[in-house]
Amino acid sequence: MARTILVTGGGTGIGRAIARHFAAEGDGVVVTGRRPEPLAELAAEAGVSTAVCDHTDPAALTRLLDRLPDRIDVLVNNAGGNTDFDTDGEQDLAAYARDFRANLDANLVSAALTTRALEDRLAPGGAVVHIGSIAAEQAAGSYGAAKAGLANWNIDLAGRLGSRGITANVVAPGYIADTEFFRDKLSGERREQLVAATATGRAGTPADIAGAVAFLASPAARHLTGQVLHVNGGARATR
Repeated sequence: MARTILVTGGGTGIGRAIARHFAAEGDGVVVTGRRPEPLAELAAEAGVSTAVCDHTDPAALTRLLDRLPDRIDVLVNNAGGNTDFDTDGEQDLAAYARDFRANLDANLVSAALTTRALEDRLAPGGAVVHIGSIAAEQAAGSYGAAKAGLANWNIDLAGRLGSRGITANVVAPGYIADTEFFRDKLSGERREQLVAATATGRAGTPADIAGAVAFLASPAARHLTGQVLHVNGGARATR
């Protein structure tokens, strides 16, 4: 039976790959984002439904609810990114506070608000999947702190949703090529370093992350919750 999937921040990159994967499987997919142009392109290409939404804004989320189905089988909290790439370079304390909070809002608060807004609509036996980052395990400033907070908050979420048979997990990518994450600011030397750090000898792709998300949302993963699934080619191993 077709499911209803909501992918936040899905107009490009990883979110786009996730949306296309579920749409190809015959699921009904709703994709949100802040920019209408990528959403329109994705809708025309993959047949998904789209809505413009800033997931850090409670009022925008409240408006979004009117456009969503009453039942959501899978929520993918993909909206976010390292907002440090968009700062104005100011170094005073007020700017530091603003920029730190921007990463928390984009990567942690957005997921918490979206999940809270949709909690009553999440279907029994469904799944919530957040997109985290390898940065949560490394020295990565406010972005890493936000992703680490997301992983920790997810443990509490898994406990709350578990009685309804809903799983909650995090997929933590390493370096993924073909996204807008680095805003075209990644040097060739740094890219080579990131690839060299992997055991697989290659950059990750959005499709790698889409496959991991699809697994966590599948019948095969119904007893897997409160976890972080690292998809980084072995750049940071766990045991």
